[in-house]
Amino acid sequence: MSDKLVTIAEYLQQHAEDSVNLTQLADLVGWSAGYLQKQFKQRFGVSPKEYHDMQRLQQLKQHLQTSDNTLDAIYAAGYGSPSRVYGEPGRQLGMSPSSYSQHGKGESISYAFGNTPFGLLAMAATDKGVCFVQFGDTEKQLIEALKQEFQQAQIEPSNQHDSPALQSWISTLCDYLSHHGPKPDLPLDMRGTAFQIQVWKYLLSIKNSNSITYADVAKGIGKPKAHRAVANACGKNNISVLIPCHQVLRSDGSLGGYRWGTERKQALLDSHL
Repeated sequence: MSDKLVTIAEYLQQHAEDSVNLTQLADLVGWSAGYLQKQFKQRFGVSPKEYHDMQRLQQLKQHLQTSDNTLDAIYAAGYGSPSRVYGEPGRQLGMSPSSYSQHGKGESISYAFGNTPFGLLAMAATDKGVCFVQFGDTEKQLIEALKQEFQQAQIEPSNQHDSPALQSWISTLCDYLSHHGPKPDLPLDMRGTAFQIQVWKYLLSIKNSNSITYADVAKGIGKPKAHRAVANACGKNNISVLIPCHQVLRSDGSLGGYRWGTERKQALLDSHL
């Protein structure tokens, strides 16, 4: 069975720019469409369509980096029209295609700071949701990290008048970290490869306070040998706490790494967050 699922995944990768339907995929391996849908999602954590969308999006990103014409890049990636990129929900590009090709040039990102028991916290958001949550020692350090991540975006401090949602979001997150409220369920603007986003989405399914291992995550997304790649994906996470990479441990129960320091990771775990 696993070989057939790998065959389907490889086919979707090779035909990222083509139109593919579930019946066509099922015929490749001699299964019913419904059975394929169920088995594929169990193995990879996403449906065949979602997996295909991720592969096509990666193609679009590559075309945008090398093309001088946004429309050419959109059509080369297999999208029938620009509206297929701009209009459909769930796109992980976050920025519009033309902005992505210019590393966020023309995009507006607002940021705010909050004090938590675990140190200074910065949160930043696009119009699609939270794209950045990080701990740091100083506001200057955190602003530099934000600018490094979104090099050509317009980055500005938030205020209650222009960014009331962000002000509310960071206040709610700080309350949660101080045990004064529930974990906030905020819109996220995740930026990463298809594999990284798959890992991060799996982490979002972890119940509060439940620690798991990198190997558990690898198995959970249907790639049991990819525990090192899972660890790397956790290390690339830009949205701390909301995407709870601090809850992922090594198989022997030791902490492993943490982008914002293993002492902070231990403190978050000790607080059952």
